[in-house]
Amino acid sequence: MSRPFPWERSYPPALSWDFKPLGGTLPEMMERAAVRHGDAVFLDYRGVEITYRQFAAQVENVAAGLLRLGLQPGERVALYLPNSPYHPFSFFGVLKAGGVVAHLSPLDAERELVHKLHDSGATTLVTTNIAPMFAMAQKLLAGGHVARLIVGDDAAFGAAPGLPLLPIPEDTPQIVDFAHLLNAPSPKSWPQPDPEALAVLQYTGGTTGLPKGAIHTHATMLASVSIYYQFYTSQRQDDSQDRVIAVLPFFHIYGLVVLLLLQLYRGSAMLLHLRFDANAVMHDIENRGATYFPGVPTMWIALAGLPGIAQRNFSGLRHVSSGGAPLPVEIAQRFEALCGARIGGGWGMTETASAGTSHLLVGPFNPATVGVPLPGIEIRILGLDDPEKILAQGEKGEIAIRGPNIFKGYYNKNSAKEFADGFFLTGDIGFIDEQGMMHLVDRKKDMIISGGFNVYPTMIESAIYEHPDVEECIVIGIPDEYRGQGAKAFIKLREGGSEFDLAALRAFLADKVGRHELPCALEFRPVLPKTPVGKLSKKELVAEEEQKNG
Repeated sequence: MSRPFPWERSYPPALSWDFKPLGGTLPEMMERAAVRHGDAVFLDYRGVEITYRQFAAQVENVAAGLLRLGLQPGERVALYLPNSPYHPFSFFGVLKAGGVVAHLSPLDAERELVHKLHDSGATTLVTTNIAPMFAMAQKLLAGGHVARLIVGDDAAFGAAPGLPLLPIPEDTPQIVDFAHLLNAPSPKSWPQPDPEALAVLQYTGGTTGLPKGAIHTHATMLASVSIYYQFYTSQRQDDSQDRVIAVLPFFHIYGLVVLLLLQLYRGSAMLLHLRFDANAVMHDIENRGATYFPGVPTMWIALAGLPGIAQRNFSGLRHVSSGGAPLPVEIAQRFEALCGARIGGGWGMTETASAGTSHLLVGPFNPATVGVPLPGIEIRILGLDDPEKILAQGEKGEIAIRGPNIFKGYYNKNSAKEFADGFFLTGDIGFIDEQGMMHLVDRKKDMIISGGFNVYPTMIESAIYEHPDVEECIVIGIPDEYRGQGAKAFIKLREGGSEFDLAALRAFLADKVGRHELPCALEFRPVLPKTPVGKLSKKELVAEEEQKNG
């Protein structure tokens, strides 16, 4: 595909596809931000404000403490942390000390934690004394899966009623109080990692099989930051006084890049929350001057469902965005009607350091798409059975992506088959329309083949979301004696919603999807499975159905 790319024709005049990535390393970016923004607030956690200058000083203390403990260049350190200041302190502290961050999720099962620790080779784990996490960390230590714990006291940032904490032992050599890191002298010289060196092992969501560690360098992470920065600032005046609601988890690639790294670079203040709570988010919007809220679809669903939401005050919000998973059109329209702002959605992956496509803030907009490819990013659509065949605009195939933000492969795995002609084969199915906007159809592995036809669950899910009684839904393929496979819908009802039978669902969908796409089975559930970052997860339901059918 030659320049100009189809999507460039939809770019507003000030937005260029050509861009220059940030140079240097992640710690250097952080230090430059501290100089630029100095006494401006960076983190606000439970009313404790931490300025940019204070943050940089604390990171230096953590890095010095890690070096005193013997951290070696390139050594992996596992971060098992929720959204508290301990995460950014540790993230940048590990990198400044010359180490590599291996992210764990606080919601990972023990099996997943053990896998990530052994795969990454991390022997030091940083966590907090919040009871469930510290108990699991001690179990991992006792099992020999790590050699040392570094534990932050959550109470250091004020009380959180109802949050159970455990004491940090003082007489266990393998357990180090985070506070003890902070009194180490700085070294005569700091490690100077290469920008192309491994910086972050970011594990995939594990929606199938065990998670894989995506290799991201300082350069790929900074490329993603600069891609987003150019995209947004070319379309609206950058306001470093933004107050950003930070509930997206930093251990996930979307929250890591769009919140922690991008907002640090911009000079924003982050209103940091341990976890998502819809009422707390509304309090930030109405009472704490929040101007920007990036979320995921389940958060928008929860907000839209709050009692009296239509009467709440959203006037302070200047920008809202959604990522992590496709946002159903019906949900986007409902919330946009409430807040009066376009929800900027998009598409990206762990392997792309989040950046892929995004809706334009001004100009052409189609909510049925995931927007246009971002600056510096090339996208091809390839034949499903022949990755060497490049398809024309409008044809559905596998999405392939190339850019400076793309990961370098999976850790401890031969990743050659994941790429074709320098493009990463995403496993997602989509197409590029006449405006250069990308339509995300489904995951290649989730596609249902019914009577010889390709059936895409997300298309059915989008139609089901139009039903007034539906809050959440998942569609998967199940065996069908006649067609080979059929679609089964799992539905969670809205509060006060009424159940309906399969015939009623099929009648509702009759003018929205093809006959071959109509579900052949329906099941209501009070709760649908989700990944640790709140995305609806199919794998548990697929496993249940496979067990039922032998």
